[in-house]
Amino acid sequence: MRTVSNGYLIQLDGLRFVAVALVLVDHWLAEINKIPLGPLGVTLFFVLSGFLITRILMVSKEKTEGQPGGLGKYLRKFYIRRTLRIFPVYYLSIFVLYVLDVPPVRDTIWWCVLYATNIYIAVNQKWLGVIDHFWSLAVEEQFYLFFPFFIFFLPRRWLVPSLAVMAVCSLLLRMYFYYQGYEWVVNYVSMPTCLDSFAMGGFMAWLQLKRFELFKKVFSKTIWIWLGLASWILVVSWSKTNVDAMDPRTIHNVANDVWERFFASIFCSFLIGKAVLGFEGGMKWFLENSVSNYLGKISYGLYVYHNFVYNHFHITATHPTIRMLNKIYQYIPVLKGVTAFEIVFFFMLTTLVAAFSWHFIEKPINNLKDRYAY
Repeated sequence: MRTVSNGYLIQLDGLRFVAVALVLVDHWLAEINKIPLGPLGVTLFFVLSGFLITRILMVSKEKTEGQPGGLGKYLRKFYIRRTLRIFPVYYLSIFVLYVLDVPPVRDTIWWCVLYATNIYIAVNQKWLGVIDHFWSLAVEEQFYLFFPFFIFFLPRRWLVPSLAVMAVCSLLLRMYFYYQGYEWVVNYVSMPTCLDSFAMGGFMAWLQLKRFELFKKVFSKTIWIWLGLASWILVVSWSKTNVDAMDPRTIHNVANDVWERFFASIFCSFLIGKAVLGFEGGMKWFLENSVSNYLGKISYGLYVYHNFVYNHFHITATHPTIRMLNKIYQYIPVLKGVTAFEIVFFFMLTTLVAAFSWHFIEKPINNLKDRYAY
């Protein structure tokens, strides 16, 4: 495996940057981009989370199972570490948006506080403006509520079959929602309909820990990455057929509502597996160079803050970012309307905010994990 001295899987930080970059491009270029890069980025996060969380929980179970108070130690370590990593930036964002009265935070404050924005979106079938991206964080937290118990109490021999059932049931639930005529957003943001991504990541973790030679044999071959990518492209192409530009209902069909996440998860699984073993050549340079590595480390902040900097669907002409752009255009009018400049500008602003958050909020709190998660 490609690790640094402490066993950290170094190329996965590069993949975190890839995942968040796909989301940023999707949200910032929504007017011209027609490829579901955002959903692909979110799926990459989900599969990666399934892999890492299952790996952590399986190792922790081995250390604590059968000990007095073993379950308590197992749960305490997991939840303290997750809380210290995820909660501070999330709740700080909610607090600031609430104080500034940024819609719709005050109207949906308890949905935000309880990590239930995805449920709000599914029930009301409408998005939440500048906090609509929090739906994926809600899915992650809801997954964390049950999955540690799932791993701890499930007999080892049942883990792989159970993960397979989880993936199949998730796919069948998306089919049910689709053919029963539910709005596409229900399929997209509901936690149970995302579980095939987490399950595939979980299977990879089991394979890496328990059948490592088979893991190497499967994920060392880049042909599977290309086949996974090709399958995803075919599904996306299928989703674009028979689309009537005058009828927005035809944009969402069985291809993108049911199958896109499944095949994206397969592609992401092979991508992650290869990164665990270590890419060579140009991909190794990209995933391991200091810039990609750093941006991967601050990817959580990049994701949380990017919608506040700019989102094509929600930002108004009076937003500070737009006012800054207009001020630049007064002095350098030739830049007005240059998409590449605007994307670089949005990215630099988001990176500055995320970097400040990482060094002064996230990293200091994150360093407490080993002190309290004993």
